[in-house]
Amino acid sequence: MQYFKIWPNVAGGIGENTVLDRSVHPPIVTRLHYVVEGWFGDVIVTTFPSFLVTQETQHALQEMGFSGATFAEAEVTISEECEEDQPGLQLPPFVWLKVNGKAGRDDFGVAMPFRLVISRRILDLLESLGIPFAVVEPYEQ
Repeated sequence: MQYFKIWPNVAGGIGENTVLDRSVHPPIVTRLHYVVEGWFGDVIVTTFPSFLVTQETQHALQEMGFSGATFAEAEVTISEECEEDQPGLQLPPFVWLKVNGKAGRDDFGVAMPFRLVISRRILDLLESLGIPFAVVEPYEQ
């Protein structure tokens, strides 16, 4: 199976309601609040150390079956700057993609230094749903 490093679009940042332990690296997030600062359609977005996918993407992943990640609820809000820059922006519902797999073995994994690694079939799905601002490169183990 082929694997790829993906740098999802950074559409925002960690919000004030996030709970995380910074005493370890990468920090462990137990509650995620994502503040969107600009969104242009990618179905997967990131801010260190977390990833989110649209609910549509979650359902597509669950239908196909996958390994190396689970889903959790996330609080997603839009910044004032984003409201000014993109008036009327309608965000789809997003969910937290909690990656726990091994890079190059599972469909989702994280390689050092905190790079998301996905399988070919996950890449194909994400591309079909829309990742226009993601950067993708082959992953060599």
